[in-house]
Amino acid sequence: MSSLLKEIGNVMQYARLQAENSEAANLILNEEQAGTGEFGPSESNIFYLGDNIRFLKTLAANDEYRGKIQMIYIDPPFFTKSDYEAVLSAGGRKLRHPAYQDTWKKGLYEYLRNLAARLLLMKELLREDGLIFVHLDWHASHYVKIIMDEIFGEDQFVNELIWTYKSGGSTKKHFSRKHDTILMYSKTKKYVFYPQKEKSYNRGMKPYRFHGVKEYEDEHGWYTLVNMKDVWSIDMVGRTSSERTGYASQKPEQLIERMMRSATKKGDLTADFFSGSGTLPAVASRLGRRFIACDIGNLAASYTMKRVQENGAGMSLYADQPFQVMTEESNPPFRIRVDCETEQQILPEEKLLKIIISDFFDLRFGKDIKDTDRIQARELASENPLALLDSWSLDPHFDGHVFRPAAQFIRRNGKLQYSYQNVFRNPGRMVIKAQDIFGRSIAMEIFEKK
Repeated sequence: MSSLLKEIGNVMQYARLQAENSEAANLILNEEQAGTGEFGPSESNIFYLGDNIRFLKTLAANDEYRGKIQMIYIDPPFFTKSDYEAVLSAGGRKLRHPAYQDTWKKGLYEYLRNLAARLLLMKELLREDGLIFVHLDWHASHYVKIIMDEIFGEDQFVNELIWTYKSGGSTKKHFSRKHDTILMYSKTKKYVFYPQKEKSYNRGMKPYRFHGVKEYEDEHGWYTLVNMKDVWSIDMVGRTSSERTGYASQKPEQLIERMMRSATKKGDLTADFFSGSGTLPAVASRLGRRFIACDIGNLAASYTMKRVQENGAGMSLYADQPFQVMTEESNPPFRIRVDCETEQQILPEEKLLKIIISDFFDLRFGKDIKDTDRIQARELASENPLALLDSWSLDPHFDGHVFRPAAQFIRRNGKLQYSYQNVFRNPGRMVIKAQDIFGRSIAMEIFEKK
């Protein structure tokens, strides 16, 4: 790859042109998911469904966000030259669905140019005292470090974090590759850092009894607390983990939490522009940090919304297109059957709304679904059609533009609630949004039975 070293200058030149000439996103508010926690308001947290460079361009031009993000973490494609799938569980079956692509027609040059263009815009968004973490592996981390030196400056390098794990393949041709690299840079020398502590066990696991040294004991022996080192041994998200979404290359919450605690305090703004399975938004909403997230895939948006909702946080979903309610001319990927009844209450403005979802049908796939998985999904749809429904929500006062659910139901441990009743004041245009396990969604207006 010696020829690529000669091209690094061109990589940066064209990355700057790409960043400058990229179009801004057409941000249209589609959905506001209310929260119940301290940082519940939906306007505190933003997810954009679309191309991240367009989103970055929009944020960088906005005084509300330029230079305001305390921590950026990204887990971009690693230049593995492979495409990745999510493994979805439904009705006792395992179905595969495309997650993201990591193949590049023009090779490493194209990969580095695209990543560098986005990093240039991220630098504009980072606070003067903020930190950025770029998660990579052996494929391209050495080249990206050169680019980070160019964009942020050699003097702004803070750490090269090593995340080591047990999982992964093995080979007889080289040592097993069991670690990722996380490049940590600051924007200025004024960056904020909160040191984390870890256990350092004494030799022989016995107490030293040094004067002025505080020692502790656990089931393994005696230890002291020291500043955390730059090599972290954290398990990957296992098959039986409660965190597991099935999304390819999902990162554990413990990993993101460690970075977040070292770089932010409660209420700070964090961001991930390659959101994937939504781990950073999940951790941020659990720790009381605000977040901005982005991904181009429907499945990523679905996972993020579910994980944030489970933590009781709010979120605003933006896209390039307005929120669409199905019409007779629509050709949706699936349909559901909804029965709706109302009962007048004592107060004339109040009605008891009863809803039952009883069927899921007309399953349509794009060309990206493999034939074997398409067959399995259709077989499951005939055996237990509602197993393909992953979540649904109700807005009893839809204003024609923004979906604001008053009730939300998501599948947990394979179970989903299909019926709901509640009293609403002056229900108006009632709309249900439903999402299947593949991340695709529909919105339909429902009418009470006459």
